[in-house]
Amino acid sequence: MGKIIIKNIKELVQVLDAEVRVLKGEQMSKLSTLKDAWLAIENDLILAYGKMEEFPEITDWNELEVIDATGKMVFPSWCDSHTHIVFAKSREEEFVDRINGLTYQEIAAKGGGILNSAKKLQFASEDELYEGALKRINEIKQTGTGAVEIKSGYGLTADAELKMLRVIKRLKENCDITIKANFLGAHALPVEFKENRRGYIDLIINEMLPKIKEEGLADFIDVFCETNYYTPEEADEIINAGKEIGLIPKFHTNQFTSIGGIQVGVKNQALSVDHLEVMTEQDIDDLAKSEVMPTLLPSCSFFLSIPYAPAKQLIEKGLPICLATDFNPGSTPSGNMNFVLSLACINMKLTPEQAINATTINAAYAMGLEKTHGSISVGKKANIFITNEINSYAFLPYYFGHNQIEEIIIEGKRQ
Repeated sequence: MGKIIIKNIKELVQVLDAEVRVLKGEQMSKLSTLKDAWLAIENDLILAYGKMEEFPEITDWNELEVIDATGKMVFPSWCDSHTHIVFAKSREEEFVDRINGLTYQEIAAKGGGILNSAKKLQFASEDELYEGALKRINEIKQTGTGAVEIKSGYGLTADAELKMLRVIKRLKENCDITIKANFLGAHALPVEFKENRRGYIDLIINEMLPKIKEEGLADFIDVFCETNYYTPEEADEIINAGKEIGLIPKFHTNQFTSIGGIQVGVKNQALSVDHLEVMTEQDIDDLAKSEVMPTLLPSCSFFLSIPYAPAKQLIEKGLPICLATDFNPGSTPSGNMNFVLSLACINMKLTPEQAINATTINAAYAMGLEKTHGSISVGKKANIFITNEINSYAFLPYYFGHNQIEEIIIEGKRQ
């Protein structure tokens, strides 16, 4: 690795002081940019930036790579804080079931959904899971993602959950994009524990968590706190067991009903609460009194034809929001953050500024990466992308379905 200078940048997007951790409420409506700019990278970090009228004098151009970005824009890479990229098989048969009128819950009741993925994953080898996930990571990298959180939760046995987490650890070691691991053993209740909920919760706490601690397999712990999945009381117990071994809490909650998951998340100082398609005024008020990041998944709403989370309402209450893909085989078979950006603007009525803030600095916060990712800041990771020649940053969500990224730089390396 060496030095790279990108010059003649039409607009350098998301230029923030390195101390900025999160943008909330009205702050989300402003996007800090620098027009007619240059950006310098050294090794894997952002070294400096400025206006072209202050372009530094360079005596030896042979020591660095120079990229001319005339007419193009430079963004920090997207941060995708909610995915299920490690899975065994696709589930297009359920896609057809939904076309024919079945709901997500009806598909789950007949053995589909999470249980379907778990059954398939339990028979897949670690190598098979790794190769499939690696392919998907390379796909999302090409659409601008430079940091991703990957959850377990399609194992639902001790062996299969640990197998997933070992695959994620292997991906961490071999991929250049930043990866965070989330243990989601409490994703659904396995069939064999249908009449013994206590038995499976004990398995998570007494067998899975000690192994996770021993092998250093996860950064976060998560629970699907939802009707027909895990109760708030069960979620609280599981999350606290994870906290005892150093895992940071997160929550799947309020996808279909509001049963108290938000309140458990706030109580446990969760880093994020995710989904939030169904929200009460009390839920929003409780979140507003916390530092928890509301993480919204518009492509899940799009694919399942369920309500979109109340993004504008959350922002109007002074809250931050994060946007993520929920990339998984059942409810969101896409890891394209550009599509998330478009859906947020089209169906959630976010402005491009709000959507970009929600997929960069706020998304980095939702992964505990706000000090190193999510903005163009001196000293942060040199994970960026250069667009094609475009008129404005609003063109990205406007021109949906097209990849407007011309070049990607990850950890200071041109891809």
